[in-house]
Amino acid sequence: MQLMTDIFRQFLLLGLISFGGPAAHVGYFHQRFVVQLQWLNDEDFARLLALTQFLPGPASSQLGFAIGRLRGGVAGAFVAFIGFTLPSFLLMGLLALYANALPLWLQGGVISGLKWLAVVVVADAVWNMGRRFCTHKLTRCLAMVVALLLIGWPTLYGQVIALLLAAIVGGRWLRPVLAGPAVGKPVLRRRPLVLFGLLVVAALLTDGPLLALWNDFFTAGALVFGGGHVVLPLLQELVGSRLSPDAFLTGYAAAQAVPGPMFSLASYLGAVLLPASPWWGALIATLAIFLPGFLLVLGLMDAWQWLSSRPALAGAVAGINAAVVGLLLAALYQPVFVSAVHDVWDLLAVLTGLLLLYSGKVPLWGMVLCMTMLGVLAQTMLN
Repeated sequence: MQLMTDIFRQFLLLGLISFGGPAAHVGYFHQRFVVQLQWLNDEDFARLLALTQFLPGPASSQLGFAIGRLRGGVAGAFVAFIGFTLPSFLLMGLLALYANALPLWLQGGVISGLKWLAVVVVADAVWNMGRRFCTHKLTRCLAMVVALLLIGWPTLYGQVIALLLAAIVGGRWLRPVLAGPAVGKPVLRRRPLVLFGLLVVAALLTDGPLLALWNDFFTAGALVFGGGHVVLPLLQELVGSRLSPDAFLTGYAAAQAVPGPMFSLASYLGAVLLPASPWWGALIATLAIFLPGFLLVLGLMDAWQWLSSRPALAGAVAGINAAVVGLLLAALYQPVFVSAVHDVWDLLAVLTGLLLLYSGKVPLWGMVLCMTMLGVLAQTMLN
């Protein structure tokens, strides 16, 4: 019991202070669990980090989940998840409940500012992920082809087909040159993998208000490669028809401002989509979007050393990573840019946000304040 309490306390603290997105979370985890507490060494940390980059799902939350499992077994893994996610879950749920309590003119200003911020954040994500995953001609071509495909065919089927084709191309032409042969034997935990497969099938076959909510977010969690930003186009396609673009982008931008995982966007959307029982909606959506990645971590964690030595698999992941850059680029155009920028003043606001971001002098929470204040000021002048 003392071990579980300690795991919860450490991850709750990180959930309260971990601003800055997945890349920053990795730094927080390394400093806390490798340098300070010495729960694992650098080699184990690097191995778990590589695993989370390979799997679909929220990379930083999966890393925390894996560290919790290493420290306290399966129970420790789920305690780590609860501690790290609880602060952002509560904050995003409260935003969904009380955002409409603001005066209409103030709501309009805040929404405009957050939509401008969404353009800035997604553009920055496209740039950084492109530099990381599209380092030569084939990967850059993959990203552009996927972006054009999804701009012309903006459906979930289009996204899935694009990811599959990119995996095939990568497995054939993006294989890395490895120094040595495969090591060890695969030790797969079959129960989590079987449960993952059954839930994927259930998501495709079942229907009903609560089940539809669960299925949509579970599907998004099972398909998201590339981290928190890439959940935007998937969720927009899955649930965007049931709420306004303003509400969707407000939640996405707000998720940048809270500490903890960006997948807490699901908490906000779940509450908005189930207004009769918003906290139940938030809980269902949050559990559903995180569960696929966690089941895969449980199933593949012990087999990762062998899996990572397979050249074709590594090439497929490289192809998928290039495709998600294109997927996010398409989302930057529609719905993010189209919804937020209507005239030259909107464009100037976005450019101001980009200048603030790349100045390196304004933290992300400061960006949220600046952009919302700019939106409120613009709305006040219009009124």
